[in-house]
Amino acid sequence: MQTININFNRFPLIIILALCLLPLFSQAQKKNKMAADGFNAAGSDAKAIALVDKVIKNMGGYDAWNKTHYIAWTWRNQYHIWDKFQNRYRLERGDSLVVIADLNTKEGVAYRNGEEIKDPARRQKLVSGMYPSWANDSYWLAMPFKLKDSGVTLKYKGEGKTQTGADADLIEVTFKGVGVTPDNRYVLAIDKASGLITEWSFFRNYADEKPSFTRTWTDYQPYGKIKLAASRGDAAVNMSNIAVTQNIPAEVFNSPTPVNKALIK
Repeated sequence: MQTININFNRFPLIIILALCLLPLFSQAQKKNKMAADGFNAAGSDAKAIALVDKVIKNMGGYDAWNKTHYIAWTWRNQYHIWDKFQNRYRLERGDSLVVIADLNTKEGVAYRNGEEIKDPARRQKLVSGMYPSWANDSYWLAMPFKLKDSGVTLKYKGEGKTQTGADADLIEVTFKGVGVTPDNRYVLAIDKASGLITEWSFFRNYADEKPSFTRTWTDYQPYGKIKLAASRGDAAVNMSNIAVTQNIPAEVFNSPTPVNKALIK
């Protein structure tokens, strides 16, 4: 390796300081990143982006979201634990099935009644289903924090009212070449008073004139350093057992049986 010697006596002080601070700036920029690589900023409306940024600020901010290590929640009788830093995912279905997988490699293990499922076909079917499960279920929980993910385009649709009559700004969310349902389209209502998303209209296909459903996005509470909303307007699809933490017991991602939810807090 060639060694490069720099004579700092030949550089103005301001340049020396810039060279010294550049690595720190790069680290801070990465830590406080406000949009994923591939977010369609050029195709999005500036007003829509500003509204989403305001929503995230009111929910704790991008920095707090990026620093969040573990998120746990129950949705539709399934208990989830997501390790955001290492992209590990644990799914418990009922009191018998446990699947633990790496969302990057799509590899993992599965257990039934505490016994490892060793049949390759059965195990692979369960492990392969982890990614679409995480993609869908984590979106139902934390959608506002994912509005500047790769492939997302945001458009401002004007002012409107929610089903409860509250004044809101409306933004449209579309996707290109990402996720497990890229043909979906959403229209989100951002409450003018709170600056939070309070309603979600879901269009299964982009060209649909009417949404498949419109649900509330309410009951915001602080979890760790961020806020999340538990209510979707229906007990069958509301969130429960929400926990945001920086530390969990080591055995959580190794246990072949359902964990004690009280440990995740």
